[in-house]
Amino acid sequence: MSYKGFINCNSRVSKEEQEFYDLKIKAAEYYRANGVPQKMEGVLNDMFFDKPEDIYGYLANYFSKLSSPPVISRLLGKEIYDGKGQLSLQAQVLCIIKNEEKTTCSAVISSHREVLDNSFQDPSGVTNINNDKRRDSVMAALHWIHESLNTILKGSDPCDQTGVDKILSDFFMARYLEDQDIRNREKENPPPSVPVPEPSPPTASPKDKKGGDKGKKGNSTEKPIPPPEPLELVLPGSMAIGSVSLAVAKTGALLQCLPLYKYIKALRNQQPCPKEMHIPVPLVTLLSCGKMSPGKLNLLEEVIVIPKAGQRLKQPVLPTVSDSGALVVGYERPEQPLDLITEASNNLGLALGKGIHLAVNCAAHNLMDYPKGKYEVITGTPKSPDELVDMYEALISKYPAVVALIDPLRKEDVEQWERLSSVVGASCSLLSDISSKPQCHSSREDAPSLPGVRGYILNQCNETTVTDLIHVTTENNGAVIIGTTCGEPCSDDALSDVVVGLGVGYVKLGGLNRGERLTKYNRLISIEEELAQQGILDSRKQHTSPLFVGETEEQSST
Repeated sequence: MSYKGFINCNSRVSKEEQEFYDLKIKAAEYYRANGVPQKMEGVLNDMFFDKPEDIYGYLANYFSKLSSPPVISRLLGKEIYDGKGQLSLQAQVLCIIKNEEKTTCSAVISSHREVLDNSFQDPSGVTNINNDKRRDSVMAALHWIHESLNTILKGSDPCDQTGVDKILSDFFMARYLEDQDIRNREKENPPPSVPVPEPSPPTASPKDKKGGDKGKKGNSTEKPIPPPEPLELVLPGSMAIGSVSLAVAKTGALLQCLPLYKYIKALRNQQPCPKEMHIPVPLVTLLSCGKMSPGKLNLLEEVIVIPKAGQRLKQPVLPTVSDSGALVVGYERPEQPLDLITEASNNLGLALGKGIHLAVNCAAHNLMDYPKGKYEVITGTPKSPDELVDMYEALISKYPAVVALIDPLRKEDVEQWERLSSVVGASCSLLSDISSKPQCHSSREDAPSLPGVRGYILNQCNETTVTDLIHVTTENNGAVIIGTTCGEPCSDDALSDVVVGLGVGYVKLGGLNRGERLTKYNRLISIEEELAQQGILDSRKQHTSPLFVGETEEQSST
């Protein structure tokens, strides 16, 4: 008998019973349409034969595989303070997971400063300008995250790193073009400005000749130096792009139950992780004798130790390193810190130049005195670009353990780069720090075309996404060193996972001091232990490019 016939025969059925019966019919149709009865029957049959101890855990695991994939629900930006007490940005990703909104991961990255601290005359003024610009940038980044990025990334798959980074890069490029348009309009109607005189051609003084290196080629007159190229302007808010990209990468790794380094390795290779992975050789800053050090010597911004290839991170690099890490020391001549390290190595029985090597970060672009047209290498003893090349040649000849020079000259001094490469290039690699360059455009073709440069140092900052880093390290295989800034304030240890996942040969993390650096070193040690326990640690016994070439590489393995 049909339902209607039943109702007609039994008119005493209440309205509530009729509605309840209709509801049961709708429920049955809903479950049938979604295949629930079949799936329930299947899992109950499987569970009966498997007989798990945790029945409900078994059911939870089964149905979790059938649930909809997580999607990004919203982003959160927070004001935080970094290791230097400076205002910074933290990006946080929230996802809808099994019908619930959950906080997944957050990330903090470094930010490259547009204004450089290269003024002794009024350091407080420079600091105030930097702080104001940093605050403006953080506020702009928070606005981007809470407004535009929140909207355009809502519903995106957090495991689609390439797709998310494409959205982020397109958004940044639109803002960049808007900013360029505003700047171009301002150039059409510039405010009155005081003309800046061109630097006069410097002449070699008797004092310069006396203080110069023996055997250098002195000229009575010197060519005027090329003017500095315009600084790469940092678009306020750009740190939102890199931090959101890294937070999404962390989220993808979490959802796929992978450590971040394996997740990034899989992204880079477009396939499951390889059977072996290696730990990049850490470049450890030992001494700092740069412009802000107390002595007259300004040239050696960082004296860096390169450990022996294949050495485990837990093994001591140099027992003479103090508990405070990299020492800021004052010297009068560039030979003094190198002599100190040589003497310490000999006393400890370490073979400097065989077991361990040295690299020097010169940061020469911060030393140029433009009115004089010379580098303030030593206070009171300026040197022309050609004289500086002669100094490097003498240093490398005297200290063959120095196998790399970072930023030995300004990038504008192309002629001197070429000459320096010809005189020291056979035994010493020339490296260029391109951290200030927008890395979303970096590749072998558009990287700074400096003669003799074998490699580049970069880090994830501002608008650089994880996909950008993968692209740059893939296109420039073996020529990229991932590093931190000299005054690294970022405490996020994800950089250690990133460098392992990218498969780079070297990582520059600074000195063994301050928590924001030690967290990265500790994370590298943890990753090394994990890989060793899993039997997939590749302990490379030879140094690789870009620091070692030819005979030097062979000698380093002995």
